[in-house]
Amino acid sequence: MSQNLAAPAFALAIDAMGGDNAPHIVLDGMELAAERHPQARFLLVGDEARVGSMLARRPRAAKACMLRHAKDVISAEMKPTAALRQGRQSSMRIAIDAVANGEASGVVSAGNTGALMALAKIVVKTLPEIDRPALAAIAPSARGDVVMLDLGANIQCDARNLVEFAVMGDSFARAVLGLSAPTFGLLNVGSEELKGDDRVRAAAEVLRESHIGANFHGFIEGHDIAAGTVDVVVTDGFTGNVALKTGEGALKLMRDLLRQVFTSSVPARMGYLLARPALDRLREWMDPRRYNGAILLGLNGVVVKSHGGTDATGFAHAVDVAMDMVTHRFNDRIREGLALLSKPVTAPAPP
Repeated sequence: MSQNLAAPAFALAIDAMGGDNAPHIVLDGMELAAERHPQARFLLVGDEARVGSMLARRPRAAKACMLRHAKDVISAEMKPTAALRQGRQSSMRIAIDAVANGEASGVVSAGNTGALMALAKIVVKTLPEIDRPALAAIAPSARGDVVMLDLGANIQCDARNLVEFAVMGDSFARAVLGLSAPTFGLLNVGSEELKGDDRVRAAAEVLRESHIGANFHGFIEGHDIAAGTVDVVVTDGFTGNVALKTGEGALKLMRDLLRQVFTSSVPARMGYLLARPALDRLREWMDPRRYNGAILLGLNGVVVKSHGGTDATGFAHAVDVAMDMVTHRFNDRIREGLALLSKPVTAPAPP
Protein backbone atom coordinates (compact mmCIF):
# COMPACT_ATOMS: atom_id res chain seq x y z
CA MET A 1 0.00 0.00 0.00
CA SER A 2 1.34 3.45 -0.90
CA GLN A 3 2.11 6.01 1.76
CA ASN A 4 -0.80 8.22 0.73
CA LEU A 5 -3.26 5.35 1.25
CA ALA A 6 -1.89 4.36 4.65
CA ALA A 7 -3.29 5.81 7.86
CA PRO A 8 -1.46 9.06 8.75
CA ALA A 9 1.24 8.58 11.38
CA PHE A 10 0.40 11.91 12.99
CA ALA A 11 -2.87 13.69 13.70
CA LEU A 12 -1.28 17.07 13.02
CA ALA A 13 2.00 18.60 11.91
CA ILE A 14 2.90 21.65 14.01
CA ASP A 15 5.05 24.55 12.78
CA ALA A 16 7.10 25.15 15.93
CA MET A 17 8.86 28.24 14.54
CA GLY A 18 5.88 30.25 13.27
CA GLY A 19 4.53 33.22 15.23
CA ASP A 20 5.69 36.27 17.15
CA ASN A 21 6.81 34.35 20.23
CA ALA A 22 7.78 31.00 18.74
CA PRO A 23 8.88 28.47 19.72
CA HIS A 24 8.07 29.18 23.40
CA ILE A 25 4.36 29.87 22.94
CA VAL A 26 3.94 26.99 20.49
CA LEU A 27 5.49 24.51 22.92
CA ASP A 28 3.44 25.84 25.84
CA GLY A 29 0.36 25.48 23.67
CA MET A 30 1.30 21.93 22.77
CA GLU A 31 1.66 21.08 26.45
CA LEU A 32 -1.99 22.10 26.89
CA ALA A 33 -3.05 20.37 23.66
CA ALA A 34 -1.37 17.10 24.66
CA GLU A 35 -3.31 17.12 27.91
CA ARG A 36 -6.61 17.64 26.05
CA HIS A 37 -5.84 15.04 23.38
CA PRO A 38 -3.87 12.35 25.21
CA GLN A 39 -4.16 9.76 22.43
CA ALA A 40 -3.03 12.08 19.62
CA ARG A 41 0.46 12.15 18.16
CA PHE A 42 1.95 15.30 16.66
CA LEU A 43 4.85 16.00 14.30
CA LEU A 44 6.64 19.05 15.68
CA VAL A 45 8.80 20.78 13.06
CA GLY A 46 11.50 23.26 14.01
CA ASP A 47 15.12 24.00 14.84
CA GLU A 48 16.22 20.88 16.71
CA ALA A 49 18.87 22.71 18.72
CA ARG A 50 16.43 25.33 20.00
CA VAL A 51 13.28 23.25 20.30
CA GLY A 52 14.73 19.99 21.65
CA SER A 53 15.80 21.23 25.09
CA MET A 54 12.62 23.28 25.49
CA LEU A 55 10.45 20.30 24.57
CA ALA A 56 12.19 18.15 27.18
CA ARG A 57 10.96 20.57 29.88
CA ARG A 58 7.35 20.01 28.85
CA PRO A 59 6.66 16.35 29.62
CA ARG A 60 3.18 15.98 28.12
CA ALA A 61 4.21 17.65 24.86
CA ALA A 62 7.45 15.63 24.75
CA LYS A 63 5.49 12.40 25.05
CA ALA A 64 2.98 13.36 22.34
CA CYS A 65 5.37 14.95 19.82
CA MET A 66 8.07 13.72 17.49
CA LEU A 67 10.55 16.48 16.62
CA ARG A 68 11.74 16.93 13.03
CA HIS A 69 14.52 19.37 12.23
CA ALA A 70 13.99 22.38 9.96
CA LYS A 71 16.92 24.71 9.37
CA ASP A 72 14.96 27.68 8.03
CA VAL A 73 12.06 29.87 9.14
CA ILE A 74 9.65 31.81 6.92
CA SER A 75 9.67 35.33 8.35
CA ALA A 76 6.59 37.45 8.83
CA GLU A 77 7.86 39.85 6.14
CA MET A 78 8.53 37.23 3.45
CA LYS A 79 6.22 37.46 0.43
CA PRO A 80 4.25 34.33 -0.55
CA THR A 81 6.12 34.07 -3.87
CA ALA A 82 9.45 34.12 -2.04
CA ALA A 83 8.19 31.52 0.43
CA LEU A 84 7.32 29.22 -2.47
CA ARG A 85 10.80 29.61 -4.02
CA GLN A 86 13.04 29.82 -0.96
CA GLY A 87 11.18 28.11 1.88
CA ARG A 88 11.60 24.43 1.03
CA GLN A 89 13.66 23.78 4.18
CA SER A 90 11.50 25.94 6.44
CA SER A 91 9.48 24.62 9.37
CA MET A 92 6.23 25.73 7.71
CA ARG A 93 6.99 24.01 4.40
CA ILE A 94 8.15 20.75 6.00
CA ALA A 95 5.01 20.66 8.15
CA ILE A 96 2.83 21.25 5.07
CA ASP A 97 4.75 18.59 3.13
CA ALA A 98 3.81 16.10 5.86
CA VAL A 99 0.14 16.72 5.06
CA ALA A 100 0.67 16.54 1.31
CA ASN A 101 2.42 13.16 1.50
CA GLY A 102 -0.16 11.68 3.86
CA GLU A 103 2.09 11.55 6.91
CA ALA A 104 -0.18 13.93 8.88
CA SER A 105 -3.89 14.73 8.60
CA GLY A 106 -3.46 18.45 9.10
CA VAL A 107 -1.16 21.34 9.98
CA VAL A 108 -1.29 24.23 12.46
CA SER A 109 0.95 27.28 12.12
CA ALA A 110 1.07 30.74 13.67
CA GLY A 111 3.43 31.94 10.95
CA ASN A 112 3.12 34.19 7.90
CA THR A 113 -0.53 34.05 6.76
CA GLY A 114 0.09 34.75 3.08
CA ALA A 115 2.87 32.18 2.91
CA LEU A 116 0.76 29.53 4.66
CA MET A 117 -2.16 30.06 2.28
CA ALA A 118 0.06 30.02 -0.81
CA LEU A 119 1.99 26.92 0.28
CA ALA A 120 -1.18 25.10 1.30
CA LYS A 121 -2.87 25.77 -2.05
CA ILE A 122 0.17 24.72 -4.08
CA VAL A 123 1.46 21.82 -1.98
CA VAL A 124 -1.62 20.33 -0.29
CA LYS A 125 -3.92 21.32 -3.20
CA THR A 126 -7.70 21.66 -3.21
CA LEU A 127 -10.12 18.77 -3.05
CA PRO A 128 -11.07 17.61 -6.58
CA GLU A 129 -14.67 18.63 -5.95
CA ILE A 130 -13.78 22.20 -4.86
CA ASP A 131 -13.17 25.08 -7.24
CA ARG A 132 -11.58 27.38 -4.64
CA PRO A 133 -10.72 27.02 -0.95
CA ALA A 134 -12.25 29.44 1.53
CA LEU A 135 -10.91 31.07 4.68
CA ALA A 136 -13.25 30.53 7.63
CA ALA A 137 -13.30 31.56 11.28
CA ILE A 138 -15.54 31.42 14.33
CA ALA A 139 -16.89 34.64 15.84
CA PRO A 140 -19.15 35.49 18.81
CA SER A 141 -22.80 36.42 18.43
CA ALA A 142 -25.81 37.06 20.67
CA ARG A 143 -26.89 33.42 20.26
CA GLY A 144 -23.48 31.77 20.50
CA ASP A 145 -20.67 31.04 18.07
CA VAL A 146 -21.10 31.72 14.35
CA VAL A 147 -19.01 30.52 11.40
CA MET A 148 -18.03 33.05 8.72
CA LEU A 149 -16.58 32.32 5.27
CA ASP A 150 -14.96 33.43 3.00
CA LEU A 151 -12.84 35.94 4.92
CA GLY A 152 -10.35 36.94 2.25
CA ALA A 153 -9.05 33.96 0.31
CA ASN A 154 -11.17 34.86 -2.75
CA ILE A 155 -11.89 38.50 -3.49
CA GLN A 156 -14.15 37.65 -6.44
CA CYS A 157 -16.55 34.70 -6.28
CA ASP A 158 -19.19 33.28 -8.59
CA ALA A 159 -22.38 31.42 -7.68
CA ARG A 160 -20.63 28.05 -7.70
CA ASN A 161 -18.09 29.28 -5.16
CA LEU A 162 -20.82 30.54 -2.84
CA VAL A 163 -22.66 27.22 -2.99
CA GLU A 164 -19.46 25.33 -2.21
CA PHE A 165 -18.74 27.71 0.67
CA ALA A 166 -22.19 26.98 2.08
CA VAL A 167 -21.60 23.21 1.96
CA MET A 168 -18.17 23.62 3.57
CA GLY A 169 -19.57 25.95 6.23
CA ASP A 170 -22.34 23.46 7.02
CA SER A 171 -19.79 20.64 7.42
CA PHE A 172 -17.52 22.82 9.54
CA ALA A 173 -20.33 23.87 11.89
CA ARG A 174 -21.31 20.23 12.38
CA ALA A 175 -17.72 19.10 13.02
CA VAL A 176 -16.40 21.96 15.18
CA LEU A 177 -19.50 23.53 16.76
CA GLY A 178 -21.27 20.20 17.18
CA LEU A 179 -24.49 21.40 15.53
CA SER A 180 -26.73 18.72 14.05
CA ALA A 181 -28.58 21.06 11.68
CA PRO A 182 -26.78 24.42 11.40
CA THR A 183 -28.69 27.26 9.79
CA PHE A 184 -26.96 29.39 7.17
CA GLY A 185 -27.53 32.50 5.11
CA LEU A 186 -26.00 34.46 2.24
CA LEU A 187 -24.74 37.91 3.23
CA ASN A 188 -26.47 40.47 1.02
CA VAL A 189 -27.52 44.12 0.82
CA GLY A 190 -31.05 43.18 1.90
CA SER A 191 -33.11 40.21 3.01
CA GLU A 192 -35.64 40.38 0.14
CA GLU A 193 -35.36 37.70 -2.55
CA LEU A 194 -34.83 40.23 -5.37
CA LYS A 195 -31.91 41.96 -3.63
CA GLY A 196 -28.30 41.41 -4.67
CA ASP A 197 -26.59 40.54 -7.95
CA ASP A 198 -27.04 37.54 -10.25
CA ARG A 199 -24.44 35.35 -8.58
CA VAL A 200 -25.99 35.71 -5.11
CA ARG A 201 -29.50 35.00 -6.39
CA ALA A 202 -28.26 32.03 -8.44
CA ALA A 203 -26.53 30.56 -5.40
CA ALA A 204 -29.67 31.06 -3.31
CA GLU A 205 -31.77 29.22 -5.91
CA VAL A 206 -29.48 26.19 -5.79
CA LEU A 207 -29.23 26.18 -2.01
CA ARG A 208 -33.01 26.33 -1.51
CA GLU A 209 -33.37 23.09 -3.47
CA SER A 210 -30.30 21.39 -2.00
CA HIS A 211 -30.06 18.71 0.69
CA ILE A 212 -29.41 21.46 3.25
CA GLY A 213 -32.16 23.71 1.89
CA ALA A 214 -34.35 23.22 4.97
CA ASN A 215 -31.70 25.05 7.01
CA PHE A 216 -31.22 27.88 4.50
CA HIS A 217 -32.42 31.13 6.05
CA GLY A 218 -32.08 33.06 2.81
CA PHE A 219 -30.41 36.45 2.54
CA ILE A 220 -29.05 38.11 5.67
CA GLU A 221 -27.66 41.58 6.34
CA GLY A 222 -24.65 42.82 8.28
CA HIS A 223 -26.49 43.21 11.58
CA ASP A 224 -27.54 39.56 11.45
CA ILE A 225 -23.94 38.45 12.07
CA ALA A 226 -23.75 39.84 15.62
CA ALA A 227 -27.41 38.96 16.24
CA GLY A 228 -26.71 35.30 15.53
CA THR A 229 -29.58 35.05 13.06
CA VAL A 230 -27.82 32.06 11.46
CA ASP A 231 -25.03 29.68 12.47
CA VAL A 232 -23.09 30.06 9.21
CA VAL A 233 -22.56 33.31 7.29
CA VAL A 234 -21.63 32.79 3.61
CA THR A 235 -20.13 35.53 1.46
CA ASP A 236 -17.28 36.38 -0.90
CA GLY A 237 -13.81 37.12 0.46
CA PHE A 238 -13.96 40.87 -0.13
CA THR A 239 -17.21 41.40 1.77
CA GLY A 240 -16.31 38.84 4.44
CA ASN A 241 -12.98 40.45 5.23
CA VAL A 242 -14.54 43.90 5.52
CA ALA A 243 -17.28 42.51 7.81
CA LEU A 244 -14.73 40.70 9.98
CA LYS A 245 -12.46 43.73 10.41
CA THR A 246 -15.49 45.94 11.15
CA GLY A 247 -16.63 43.52 13.86
CA GLU A 248 -13.15 43.36 15.38
CA GLY A 249 -13.00 47.16 15.44
CA ALA A 250 -16.41 47.41 17.11
CA LEU A 251 -15.37 44.97 19.85
CA LYS A 252 -12.17 46.91 20.49
CA LEU A 253 -14.13 50.18 20.64
CA MET A 254 -16.52 48.66 23.18
CA ARG A 255 -13.63 47.48 25.37
CA ASP A 256 -11.95 50.89 25.20
CA LEU A 257 -15.17 52.73 26.05
CA LEU A 258 -15.84 50.46 29.03
CA ARG A 259 -12.33 51.09 30.29
CA GLN A 260 -12.82 54.86 29.96
CA VAL A 261 -16.19 54.77 31.71
CA PHE A 262 -14.99 52.75 34.68
CA THR A 263 -11.80 54.80 35.21
CA SER A 264 -13.33 58.26 34.77
CA SER A 265 -14.06 58.97 38.45
CA VAL A 266 -14.06 57.50 41.94
CA PRO A 267 -17.79 56.58 41.78
CA ALA A 268 -17.13 54.93 38.42
CA ARG A 269 -14.35 52.83 39.96
CA MET A 270 -16.72 51.79 42.74
CA GLY A 271 -19.29 50.88 40.11
CA TYR A 272 -16.68 48.71 38.42
CA LEU A 273 -16.16 46.75 41.63
CA LEU A 274 -19.89 46.07 41.81
CA ALA A 275 -20.09 45.13 38.13
CA ARG A 276 -16.85 43.15 38.05
CA PRO A 277 -18.38 39.63 38.17
CA ALA A 278 -20.60 40.40 35.17
CA LEU A 279 -17.73 42.11 33.33
CA ASP A 280 -15.49 39.11 33.95
CA ARG A 281 -18.11 36.88 32.34
CA LEU A 282 -18.33 39.30 29.40
CA ARG A 283 -14.52 39.31 29.05
CA GLU A 284 -14.45 35.52 29.06
CA TRP A 285 -17.21 35.36 26.44
CA MET A 286 -15.36 37.77 24.14
CA ASP A 287 -11.86 36.42 24.84
CA PRO A 288 -10.14 36.43 21.41
CA ARG A 289 -8.23 33.29 22.37
CA ARG A 290 -11.51 31.35 22.18
CA TYR A 291 -11.76 32.30 18.50
CA ASN A 292 -8.11 31.84 17.57
CA GLY A 293 -7.60 29.84 14.43
CA ALA A 294 -8.56 30.74 10.87
CA ILE A 295 -9.20 27.66 8.76
CA LEU A 296 -8.53 27.19 5.06
CA LEU A 297 -11.40 24.95 3.95
CA GLY A 298 -11.56 22.89 0.78
CA LEU A 299 -7.98 21.60 0.78
CA ASN A 300 -6.88 17.98 0.66
CA GLY A 301 -6.03 18.16 4.35
CA VAL A 302 -6.73 20.29 7.43
CA VAL A 303 -4.94 23.67 7.51
CA VAL A 304 -5.39 26.00 10.52
CA LYS A 305 -3.75 29.41 10.90
CA SER A 306 -3.23 30.55 14.48
CA HIS A 307 -2.88 34.26 15.21
CA GLY A 308 0.80 35.15 15.27
CA GLY A 309 0.57 37.07 18.55
CA THR A 310 -1.53 34.58 20.50
CA ASP A 311 -0.52 32.97 23.80
CA ALA A 312 -0.37 29.29 24.75
CA THR A 313 -4.10 29.09 25.43
CA GLY A 314 -4.92 30.57 22.04
CA PHE A 315 -2.53 28.25 20.21
CA ALA A 316 -3.99 25.24 22.02
CA HIS A 317 -7.45 26.35 20.87
CA ALA A 318 -6.25 26.40 17.26
CA VAL A 319 -5.02 22.82 17.77
CA ASP A 320 -8.44 21.93 19.24
CA VAL A 321 -10.17 23.21 16.09
CA ALA A 322 -7.85 21.22 13.84
CA MET A 323 -8.34 18.08 15.95
CA ASP A 324 -12.13 18.44 15.74
CA MET A 325 -11.88 18.59 11.96
CA VAL A 326 -9.64 15.52 11.80
CA THR A 327 -11.72 13.51 14.28
CA HIS A 328 -15.01 14.23 12.52
CA ARG A 329 -13.67 13.43 9.04
CA PHE A 330 -14.31 16.95 7.86
CA ASN A 331 -13.17 16.51 4.26
CA ASP A 332 -15.26 13.36 3.85
CA ARG A 333 -18.30 15.35 4.94
CA ILE A 334 -17.55 18.00 2.32
CA ARG A 335 -17.33 15.36 -0.41
CA GLU A 336 -20.60 13.80 0.74
CA GLY A 337 -22.33 17.18 0.82
CA LEU A 338 -21.18 18.22 -2.64
CA ALA A 339 -22.19 14.85 -4.08
CA LEU A 340 -25.75 15.52 -2.90
CA LEU A 341 -26.01 18.75 -4.90
CA SER A 342 -28.16 17.78 -7.85
CA LYS A 343 -28.97 21.19 -9.35
CA PRO A 344 -26.28 22.86 -11.51
CA VAL A 345 -25.25 26.37 -10.60
CA THR A 346 -26.26 28.81 -13.33
CA ALA A 347 -27.04 32.50 -13.32
CA PRO A 348 -30.79 33.27 -13.25
CA ALA A 349 -32.50 34.87 -16.21
CA PRO A 350 -32.81 38.67 -15.95
CA PRO A 351 -36.13 39.78 -14.43
